[in-house]
Amino acid sequence: MTDTIIEPVLDNPPVVFTQAHIGWTPWLAHLTETELTERHYEALVDRARAKNPYFALLVRDPDILEARTKTDNDIFYNTKDGLPRAERELSATAASRLNGCILCASVHSRFASQYSKRTEDVQTLLDEGISADLGERWNAIVAASVALTATPPAFSADNVNSLRAAGLSDEEISDVIHGAAFFNWANRLMLSLGEPTPPAA
Repeated sequence: MTDTIIEPVLDNPPVVFTQAHIGWTPWLAHLTETELTERHYEALVDRARAKNPYFALLVRDPDILEARTKTDNDIFYNTKDGLPRAERELSATAASRLNGCILCASVHSRFASQYSKRTEDVQTLLDEGISADLGERWNAIVAASVALTATPPAFSADNVNSLRAAGLSDEEISDVIHGAAFFNWANRLMLSLGEPTPPAA
């Protein structure tokens, strides 16, 4: 099967990092809801994702999407122990900010703001970038996330020591690593398959 190439039509594509809701347009044709089988819906995990063009594209390979989604859900929603949800989202936001993924940064910065109630600090990260001063704990989380995102060997004992000095337990440090590592991969996938678009009118 030959995939149809979609020519993007962008009047005002987002060019700055924002906490606003924005869209995303794939460069390849995604599956329509009429094309989805029960196996596709099972892989989506949440049936509502069938309306999302990103997941409707990834579900072309249901086995990989199902594994990806379950991993994502475990990293960000399984917060009974370990790092609070806000700081898991901060880790993902920092990775997305470094990688230049405007869509992922918008989604995860909103969650970081929602769960931390530190909307202005989250916006500072988006506006000023990864060197923004957000306080010792958040600075350590951002620095560790960025080091891992830049290249895994850049994440060092110094990052671990800074996280420990900021009060993070080993389990919380593991959660920082998981959030950054997952979104380091997820950003690159999204950036290679499409582009951010203005929100639907």
